[in-house]
Amino acid sequence: MSKARYSKVAGREEESTNAGEIEWIDNMEEQPLNAGQSPARKTEEKKDEDLFVKTDDKNKIDYVIVYKKKTKEDERNEFFAYLKSEGLRLSILKQQENGENIFIKVHAPWPVLARYAEEMKIRMPIKENDIDEPTTIWKFLRKTPKLFALSKEFIPQETKYFTLAFVMSREDEFIMESRDTFFSRATRSRIVHEILEKARCDKKDETKFGYGYMVANGFLSACFPLHDGDWHSEHSLLTHGPLNDRHLLYEEWAKPKRFYKQQPLNLIRSYFGEKIGLYFSWLGYYTIMLTYAAIFGVVTFLLGCITIGSSIKVNEICNEDGPGNFLMCPLCDERCDYWRLSSSCFYSKLTYLVDNWATVIFAIFMSLWATMFCEFWKRRENTLQYEWDLFGFEDNRENVRPEFEASAPEKRISPITKEEEPFVPWTTRMTRLTNSLIFILFMILLVVAAVFSVIIYRIAIKVALARTNSEFVSSLSSIVTSVTASCLSLILIMILQIVYERIAVRLTDLELQRTETEYEDSLVFKMYLFAFVNYYSTSFYIAFLKGKITGNPHDYGKIFGLRQEECDASGCMQELFINIAITMCGKQFFSNFMELGTPVIMNYIRSYRGKQEGAKERGKYEQWEKDLDLTDHGPRGLFKEYLEMVIQFGFTTIFVCAFPLAPFFALLNNLIEIRLDAFKFISQLRRPYAARAQDIGAWHAILVGIGNLSVLTNALVLAFTSEFIPQAVYKRRYGNGSLTGYMDFSLSHFNTKDFEPGSAPVDSAFINITDCRYRGFYESTLPYDHSTDNWVILRWKLLFVLIYEHVIYLITFAVAYMIPDVPDFVRDQIRRENYLAQQALHESLKNEQDARNGGASNA
Repeated sequence: MSKARYSKVAGREEESTNAGEIEWIDNMEEQPLNAGQSPARKTEEKKDEDLFVKTDDKNKIDYVIVYKKKTKEDERNEFFAYLKSEGLRLSILKQQENGENIFIKVHAPWPVLARYAEEMKIRMPIKENDIDEPTTIWKFLRKTPKLFALSKEFIPQETKYFTLAFVMSREDEFIMESRDTFFSRATRSRIVHEILEKARCDKKDETKFGYGYMVANGFLSACFPLHDGDWHSEHSLLTHGPLNDRHLLYEEWAKPKRFYKQQPLNLIRSYFGEKIGLYFSWLGYYTIMLTYAAIFGVVTFLLGCITIGSSIKVNEICNEDGPGNFLMCPLCDERCDYWRLSSSCFYSKLTYLVDNWATVIFAIFMSLWATMFCEFWKRRENTLQYEWDLFGFEDNRENVRPEFEASAPEKRISPITKEEEPFVPWTTRMTRLTNSLIFILFMILLVVAAVFSVIIYRIAIKVALARTNSEFVSSLSSIVTSVTASCLSLILIMILQIVYERIAVRLTDLELQRTETEYEDSLVFKMYLFAFVNYYSTSFYIAFLKGKITGNPHDYGKIFGLRQEECDASGCMQELFINIAITMCGKQFFSNFMELGTPVIMNYIRSYRGKQEGAKERGKYEQWEKDLDLTDHGPRGLFKEYLEMVIQFGFTTIFVCAFPLAPFFALLNNLIEIRLDAFKFISQLRRPYAARAQDIGAWHAILVGIGNLSVLTNALVLAFTSEFIPQAVYKRRYGNGSLTGYMDFSLSHFNTKDFEPGSAPVDSAFINITDCRYRGFYESTLPYDHSTDNWVILRWKLLFVLIYEHVIYLITFAVAYMIPDVPDFVRDQIRRENYLAQQALHESLKNEQDARNGGASNA
């Protein structure tokens, strides 16, 4: 293994992507071609894999720039002149006369790489890591069973190194076989991207800079690093080996049949960069943790299915000769008739599946799981930060955004560097942030209005179905209302999310955030705040508002003249279950389809055209043309991936006691999601530049917030939405440990002569009815105030919430205190690395002093 490809964990040696004989030039003039010959035909007879296996390290293609012939040249030429002034070498490949695109290959020679590596404080290897991880319980828990482990033949155990920020003058202190292979492909593309991002397009206008401006205004078509070659091969990996890293990643990572295998995180990181590597590491860790929650959730649901026959509450509701014969008050005014409690038999069974004694235990487990997941991920993330040289990246090595430099209204002397730097006064920043806040508030109010419209729909459709003459249709009014309202809510959610995303990006642009991390954090909080209200507001309504303020038949609560929705006699848990199931699973299906389906369709169309043109004009479909036909990943391509998973995390934790199967469906989705995302990155997207990030950013803070919130919401759902507390109170005070008679206890009596005007049923099929029952704990005479039992139950509900959340938080804090965020062996490696850095600096200073003393002696 070459020592040129390293980082903390060294990978397989990189391969170049040079396509045949390419003449590297320093001027921008198109090179003449021999008669009847195109550059593509120089390599027409070569096999595709030869383009990427037979390398020329001295002239690596670090980036490709594409533009169309018939576009303005002024700003483009100035852009190219800037690249040349920075030391980049450019080569132009002119296509045949009918070709539209001009491809420019960009190569960064050693002086450029070394200068920028020092400026960007890129860490390079100085010594092989000589500290072994001690045998601990954590090492044992992380050990991957052989069934799930990666193939050691193709992805062997990688060598670890201590690293130091690169310094040109101390080049000989670093582990280097040659300058040509010292910097990895990922590092080279990151350096070139840094130059392209700041390249000036107009000397007279500082706001015109960067390849982003050039692409947005049509001067360039695209800028991207090349993939290593084809991602698939007609030959078996076992017999012929991998063609390149891209092919290896497909075979060992992106193939659907590898869904149960560990991810090759170091190879992902070396090919796509640390930012994408962190995303897949987090997604994989989250999926592994979901396994435990999914097993517990499935067991909980199965226990509900098995024990449903022994439920006294269900048996009472379904017993038409017992409590099931209770006559219930009408569900709507005038047109609705009385109904028998036994009509709720199906809903009571559905409710029991998610509202039983096992659900309480599962809710406690999930509250602990949500908070522990965040704690354990923090520990895993800190280990990756050391292994991938990410410690202190945001503080010491992250560059200022070019947009900030160009648009900042003022300059100041930096208190750190004592040099002039762009600056945005706090008054300007507060004004911009206030404007963003006002618009965000407006959009949230728009979501609330949409939720309110869904509530009105629920009330109206339920009344309409209940008023029909068909007993069958009336009996299904609750389930039909829940399903259709949830589907309508899902459609509104997806539409509002698309609209708001565009607005949020524009608002964040106007805030002039200094670094890319600050920009992304600001965008993340905007988008998630909106998404939280958008996705969860309906569930909050069902869980905590529906059926709580409906009043009683003597004085119903109304909205626009319509009676508020009531929960079924068995409770609202089944409606919360249906809403979460439809919203969560529907969103996952839609997101996966759009995420993979759109790129596949668009890439097929573009590649088909490219292949047809290639066959007609040149006889070859070159790698840079293949990559151009792929979909661009975008500057914040991971944003939607994180948002989708964090929303899922919310569904899996916030209301999980109402949907125990949520972790199971999340696990199934994530097993597919990892391979879909892998396939998308490998085959459907252009290779993104190898961006770096210290951590998963603001998403971690949001996950912690969701975990803490889930403790409270699950406590409230168990206390106020489920029947857990009322049943416990009944057992203790009236039932002598049994629930026999509970339905009679939970349904209040109402004298039909006390109906408020316009509420009593007209043309009732029941004659001489003097008493009906309705859900709640009320007195049986005017003015139908809440009974003493209601206040006793409320007291126990509040006490339960208080005890529940305090116990969970106490356990969480205790575990967080006992388990350090940074493993001890990682701390030792950091200390060892700092020691070696000080030793190397001391040796360097000593050599300089000796050299000066020797020079003085000679003089």
